[in-house]
Amino acid sequence: MYKITKDGKTMVGCNEDAWRTTPHIWFEQAAKHQFYGAAYTGSRYDGANGYAPQSGMNDQGLTFSRLSSYMEQNPNYNAHGKKVISNPTMYLKDILHACKNVEEVKAYIERYDHSYFMDDVFIYIDRSGQYLVVEPYSLTIGNDESYVLANFCPSVTNVDAARKYDRYRNGADFVLNRLDTTLTYCTALADTMHVSRDKIGDGTLLTSIWDTSNGTVNLYFYHSYDKTVQFNLKDELEKGDHLISLVSLFPPNAEFEKLRTYKTPWNSNGVKLFLFGSAFLLFFSALFFIYRYLRNRNNRATLWFIPVCLLLFYYVFVLFSNMGIFYFPAPYSAPMNTLVSLASYFPFLLLIAIIPLFLVGFKFIKNETKQVFSKVLIVLNGITFLAFTGLFFYWGLYDIF
Repeated sequence: MYKITKDGKTMVGCNEDAWRTTPHIWFEQAAKHQFYGAAYTGSRYDGANGYAPQSGMNDQGLTFSRLSSYMEQNPNYNAHGKKVISNPTMYLKDILHACKNVEEVKAYIERYDHSYFMDDVFIYIDRSGQYLVVEPYSLTIGNDESYVLANFCPSVTNVDAARKYDRYRNGADFVLNRLDTTLTYCTALADTMHVSRDKIGDGTLLTSIWDTSNGTVNLYFYHSYDKTVQFNLKDELEKGDHLISLVSLFPPNAEFEKLRTYKTPWNSNGVKLFLFGSAFLLFFSALFFIYRYLRNRNNRATLWFIPVCLLLFYYVFVLFSNMGIFYFPAPYSAPMNTLVSLASYFPFLLLIAIIPLFLVGFKFIKNETKQVFSKVLIVLNGITFLAFTGLFFYWGLYDIF
């Protein structure tokens, strides 16, 4: 995100980079116990709370943006006397409904244990251009003409480390040349900081550019900056509370359609159920083949299936806990987890092993006359191996070739 203040005008731009396919903007009037109406953008549905806000602005020009980040736990932090954040979605909405500037936001947040958001950094900007950076353990007010922020906590990230983030470096370098608050300039800056990954063209789902003086927001959909839709906050609030899907506002986007139809266990119940069922089959098969071998030492053919079954069983767990595998280049690298990085080579091991396993399995089925259940497991495992190989090709896990 970025904010630019010049000649008394402040513009705020926010890029939401997400793999979700449900970007929305919505407008909420002030309720009886609230002071200000507000608009929000976001894509993550939070049940009865509606969509969780990723950026937004109220009718006083107070704007905010939420960015994912990382902060180590502070064992010495004491939250005694702080309110507990029990509903983060409503908490974030309520701040814009209750505050008109960053001083009020700071006073509001200080009442809460905001270390709840260990994986987030927030920034609030008011109409004057003053901003408040909210980290898990700190609140920092600033008043620079321009400010650029990406996925890090600035209090623990020096400039050299920050510049390793391409989007931050691109934005920081862009504002060094000149500052402007025109929509053309702000759109170009947002474009400079957007992401579009090579694998399936995914990246920046939604860009919002908030004009704090005029009370408008310009939206851009799926890192395409040649078309925009503008909303006037005052006019929309007069219509009452309402929610609008961005997909309905823009022409068809081929890259977005590719994302929308891309199936993973994170967005497809069918794929999820198949992987759950396969994991059960693989683990059961490994245990059964170990048991059969311990009972009959001559039954060695099925031993070849045991390591493959166990490795794939573990890899299913990896797939369910690392969404980035489906979107980043193969072999996937997890900087904080060596086991996950090593597991990214399991699809290649399966590709190498599948023909020998089929030959061993075929020989076993042909020569053994009594072990019907073992034969059934071998057939089911063979089908599973083929299905996994197909899915790995579909997910681009063999793209190294």
